Amino acid sequence: MKKLIVTLVTCLVAGTTLAAGQGDNPYKKYTEKLPFQMAEVQAPVIPEYEVNVKDFGGVGDGIALNTDAFAKAVSALSQRGGGRLVVPQGVWHTGPIVLKSNIELHLQAGAVILFAADESLYPIIETSFEGLDTRRCQSPLSANGATNIAITGKGVIDGNGQYWRPVKKSKVTASHWKELLAIPGSQEMKPGYWVPSAGYAKGEQGANMNVPNAQTEAEWQAIKRFVRPVMVSLVNCKNVRLKGVIFQNSPAWNLHPLMCENVIIEDVLVRNPSYAQNGDALDLESCKNALIINSRFDAGDDGICIKSGKDADGRRRGIPCENVVVKGCTVFAGHGGFVVGSEMSGGVKNIMVEQCQFLGTDVGLRFKSTRGRGGIVENIFIKNISMTDIKTDAITFNMYYGGKSVAEMLADGDNPDNVTKQPVTEETPIFRNIDIKNVVCNGAGRAMEFNGLPEMPINGIKLQNITILAKKDAVFTNCENITKKNVNITVQ
Repeated sequence: MKKLIVTLVTCLVAGTTLAAGQGDNPYKKYTEKLPFQMAEVQAPVIPEYEVNVKDFGGVGDGIALNTDAFAKAVSALSQRGGGRLVVPQGVWHTGPIVLKSNIELHLQAGAVILFAADESLYPIIETSFEGLDTRRCQSPLSANGATNIAITGKGVIDGNGQYWRPVKKSKVTASHWKELLAIPGSQEMKPGYWVPSAGYAKGEQGANMNVPNAQTEAEWQAIKRFVRPVMVSLVNCKNVRLKGVIFQNSPAWNLHPLMCENVIIEDVLVRNPSYAQNGDALDLESCKNALIINSRFDAGDDGICIKSGKDADGRRRGIPCENVVVKGCTVFAGHGGFVVGSEMSGGVKNIMVEQCQFLGTDVGLRFKSTRGRGGIVENIFIKNISMTDIKTDAITFNMYYGGKSVAEMLADGDNPDNVTKQPVTEETPIFRNIDIKNVVCNGAGRAMEFNGLPEMPINGIKLQNITILAKKDAVFTNCENITKKNVNITVQ
């Protein structure tokens, strides 16, 4: 009898463990019945041990600097094998926070983590930005090589982005512009273009896009604000969950999971001002097995963006972004609602986007690349999408991307150059096998633009049950094997 009881207890314990792990996975439903094979995505397992940042000297008065308190709390948790770091109500002013394996950063209602506007707190590190291997300031919130990490709760994480970002006069009000010009140490670097410091201006002079030409360490230190960081940088991490939190006001990109596996982004709000330069909401880069679900994005650049590295650096990395489900999300503003590229040199494949709405974005569905990228984008499935007030194209495939939004290209009168046929090499981007159906768009500048390369046409596009009200009709250039079924475009 005693043996039977022991056996029964053992079975119950084992059953409980299974239910908490793989046996009762609420995320399983998102990877069932996909048109491609994808492993179940699991939530990270965090030990049931909890500390409060106050226990390590933290003060949430919005003034005291809590960098040491957060570092001590993370270290204490790590030494015990992990657990939950609770941030209670208050404004927690701090320098960079670095998460380690098996740790959950949990913000209670009313908690604001406000990253300090002080460039001296953010050392310059080797990293990747916009798909290139480069140097940038350390991100306010980061993890590298961690397993089982989470950022959860009902609080706010604020990157103090206005301290770092440049501003274009055309994107703000006259009173806002006047306030910017009055900030000590800032300057109008060129007509209509404000930068926050002389060091920023120096960094931008001679830079290739966002990569400066600094050589010595002293030169790097002199331009620190120019190499402004992404706010949340998660590199080579496995089993990641971001849930419930508001992420806002980032120095550059907001959320940047890079080369991560088993990622869940759920019920978050990611927001930046409409004038935020490089203010992408989410850039999922070279990641595998990811869910982006029931979240909201309101950005100064692309909303939900899929990437995999840029040009030779991206091809050398050779890690595609693959097996991604985007479901139940809303994008309020930004250059694109759902975006692939332009940094896609490692490839993008097996993506499902469904039940999303794009409200007032420049473009709805945006695919962009250019010669020099290389990479293959394939097996993209998009369905049940609603759009309103799209400033330019409801759907665009542009293989001549040059760093501008579609609205900026149209305003500047840009036309694709070098349209003659070129040799096909490893630098030629390939877009193929893309299925788009059940899309309704009320109001767009143009219904669709498909603009492929003459040496590599966009191939294998299926359009089904598409209804668009737009000012201009669809345009198809250098495309092959496009199937249209019940595509209705009303030019108003």
